[in-house]
Amino acid sequence: MMAEESSAEDYPTEIEEFLTGFQSSVSSVQNVIQTFMSVSKGEHLKLDPLEQAKLDLMSAYTLNSLFWMYLVTQGVNPKEHGIKQELERIRTYMNRVKEITDKKKAARLDKDAASRFVRNALWDTEDGKAKAGTERPHKAKQRKLN
Repeated sequence: MMAEESSAEDYPTEIEEFLTGFQSSVSSVQNVIQTFMSVSKGEHLKLDPLEQAKLDLMSAYTLNSLFWMYLVTQGVNPKEHGIKQELERIRTYMNRVKEITDKKKAARLDKDAASRFVRNALWDTEDGKAKAGTERPHKAKQRKLN
């Protein structure tokens, strides 16, 4: 642990909690990267194109975010570095993928159900007649047969 490697005189005690949290976060990132790197490329190829795009964008965004953090630790303002534009570009593509995903999930129009809704809205159940001179097709046929 980072706090254990250096003595208490090297940093103010007020930031010890932050350093511990930072160390924990770095360990989590390291575990995720190791897990990601342990998956073979063949397993990545089994993904459909949309899932592959999501994975690639997530990887690019993660690596660029880590570089952003590295720049901060080196005293470089990342907002004045090209990394800012790169992250914005990746976010744009992530939004495109999200739009595509949302379109796939969007409800499709069920024409039969829509016609039933319209037909039922036009049918007056109280007096058994169609509203405004419209009739259900099967009721009109029954009247002609009688």
